[in-house]
Amino acid sequence: MPADFSMPAEWEPHLRTWMCWPCRAEAWDGAAGLAAARRATADVARAIATFEPVTLAVRADDAQEAAKICRASGESLPITLWPVPLDDSWARDIGPTFVKRGADRLALQWRFNAWGGKYAPYDKDAAFAARVAGRAGVPVKPVPLICEGGAIHSDGQGTLLTTEQCLLNPNRNPGLDRDAVTQILCDATGAARLVWLGEGFSDTETDGHVDNIACFAAPGRVIVGVPESKEHPDSVAVAQAVTRLKEAGMEVIELVQPATPRRDRQGRPLQQSYVNFYLCNGGLVMPAFDDPNDEKARALLADCFPGRHIVAVPALDIVAGGGGIHCITQQEPA
Repeated sequence: MPADFSMPAEWEPHLRTWMCWPCRAEAWDGAAGLAAARRATADVARAIATFEPVTLAVRADDAQEAAKICRASGESLPITLWPVPLDDSWARDIGPTFVKRGADRLALQWRFNAWGGKYAPYDKDAAFAARVAGRAGVPVKPVPLICEGGAIHSDGQGTLLTTEQCLLNPNRNPGLDRDAVTQILCDATGAARLVWLGEGFSDTETDGHVDNIACFAAPGRVIVGVPESKEHPDSVAVAQAVTRLKEAGMEVIELVQPATPRRDRQGRPLQQSYVNFYLCNGGLVMPAFDDPNDEKARALLADCFPGRHIVAVPALDIVAGGGGIHCITQQEPA
């Protein structure tokens, strides 16, 4: 790919947001959890649609229900339902990563293996990025790397964040070492530098996606989710991530994570992360966890992104399935 194509920062203007309607009941431990996730997803879609259009991919059989839930409050919002085959609902990970060169755009299609083979089938999700590109009228470019959109984050100026735990995991890219993965990522996104965070994060569902850990607030400024307690299983890994970011010359903004520990249905720490927010045109949609630190997180994010309207949406029913608000969204740059 020509070097002058680059991956925009999330805070740059969007044409629309892509989302997917939850459909894999297994991810939410059955019908009740899936129903709750659908209601929460509709809440996120409505929040985003107050700032920019949303295209919501949905299985044809679920379209009528999705329309009813998304329009339950009676608002006339720019949410377009798009019937399309799906296996799961994480638009960030299965959708394309868009890159730009002036007015020209490309849709990067990563190889997808359901987060290291954790779910099956996944053939429809593996084809989703190309389907989005076709719907958007954007040329698609396959990338020879197993990667998910939540595994990388861009500052829009040529620097990416990722983790060793995810992209160097044997369940993703066996046979590719760190240098090879770095080269493929930089070639695909136009990045000049990749800052690698390490391992040891408790998020084994995605194997340490960076969008639960750290994100750019601006070029050179990184927000890091920091556990409130040193007893938290991510405490050491996060401290090491902060060290690496500072060694890379980054200013680190510490965002204290929820104070109330919760566990998922398998007994693992529930991945409650305020870092897993979504920037849209003029707004910021953040997760709320019915936690004493929710308001502190809102205040810090408002300070990091002045001028944006902050909307907090309850996210526990989404997080129960293995991801957050950022994970269920994918921006298409204007």
